[in-house]
Amino acid sequence: MDMRTPLGKVRGLGSAKSGTDHFWKVRTTSVALVPLVLFYIVFLIMYVGRPYAEVVGALANPFVAAINALTVLATVIHMRLGMEEVIQDYVHNEGMKVVLLILNASFSLLIGGLCLIAVLKIAFAG
Repeated sequence: MDMRTPLGKVRGLGSAKSGTDHFWKVRTTSVALVPLVLFYIVFLIMYVGRPYAEVVGALANPFVAAINALTVLATVIHMRLGMEEVIQDYVHNEGMKVVLLILNASFSLLIGGLCLIAVLKIAFAG
């Protein structure tokens, strides 16, 4: 027996009205991270033990900088969504849940911003 309303069935939404959207965002960032992380593994293997200036020069390449920025964005979004899911599933006090969700969003924004600034600094200074 399906407990959803006919409108909910048509829209494909769960009881919280955002389950499908959340599901697809998590899956999309997961799939996007596969080639990005593979790029990083290859990059690390290629540049392990190389001089600092050479590595910074490689990181300053516009293509590599763009991959870095995309990796940061996908990782931070994936991290925020994952922690959001954990908080919503396992924190039962509503006040604490709201505080933790705000802290999660703030932390993700801070980390993402700092990482993007670092990528841009290397890209434009290298």
